[in-house]
Amino acid sequence: MAHLDFEAPLVELEERIAALKALTDGATPEAEAIDIEIETLQAQVEDLQRKLYADLDVWKKVQLSRHPDRPYLGDYIPLLFEGFVELHGDRVFSDDPAIISGFARFEGEIVAVIGHQKGRTAKDKARRNFGMAHPEGYRKAIRVMELAEQARRPVLTFIDTPGAYPGLGAEERGQAEAIGRSIEVMSGLRVPVISTVLGEGGSGGALAIGVANRVLMFEYATYSVITPEGCASILWRDGTRGAQAAEQLRLLAHDAKRLGVVDEVVPEPAGGAHRKPETAAGSLGELLRRHLGALRDLSEDELVAQRYQRFRALGTWR
Repeated sequence: MAHLDFEAPLVELEERIAALKALTDGATPEAEAIDIEIETLQAQVEDLQRKLYADLDVWKKVQLSRHPDRPYLGDYIPLLFEGFVELHGDRVFSDDPAIISGFARFEGEIVAVIGHQKGRTAKDKARRNFGMAHPEGYRKAIRVMELAEQARRPVLTFIDTPGAYPGLGAEERGQAEAIGRSIEVMSGLRVPVISTVLGEGGSGGALAIGVANRVLMFEYATYSVITPEGCASILWRDGTRGAQAAEQLRLLAHDAKRLGVVDEVVPEPAGGAHRKPETAAGSLGELLRRHLGALRDLSEDELVAQRYQRFRALGTWR
């Protein structure tokens, strides 16, 4: 398992436990002594884990949101859904692997599933452009949203991107128009829409699939108008001051909840979702179930009006 610098003491203990477990084979006096040592080390791991993650600073939480082992949408799909059928292509230019979209069953109900996918291996990261979608990715998302509306199916979107791809080709093919169009379409969908920030929620690339009746956010995720490094590059012409910028951006889950940007924070297992993806998926599934149930009580007109009022209220001060 990959780890961040501040996780090194914890990983060292876990590696010692793994090495000791490899030595035990049968009920011998030596095995009993090893079992006792393992129990002692496991208690130390639990204690260190509590201390390590109890008071993380903003930058360490930003790093956790980008953890190389953090579950992506592709990891959550088999844990949350059944019978996922992926749809490809925007019917205009091409398919964009940076966005996954399709239909699946959630609690027996067919729903649309749309979200960013960063990729796990070096080859897959390059193919998926590190989760930074091109215009065709957002147009593919729009196509699935409109199909879901025609079939009167809820739309579940999952955000995990540092931002939309800013390259020349993306701009030539209408990146800004695609993002704006996606926001427009989501605003008027006459079906329940729930968005979840899984890891990074960056800029318009995140908002493009984030206009929802309910917005959820994982405990160690981030949600901001710009990445900390990008902010530092603009403010101080120095991208290495990302940690300083992160302190000012108020991009953590509790900040977003306090400001009304998200409706509920999804709790993560001790140490982050990457340590127990099944537990994280269980927590998310419970919240999706509850919020979908509440949205089913609203009429189509009420769904659109509630979504409009939710975003209209953002940025107001008393």
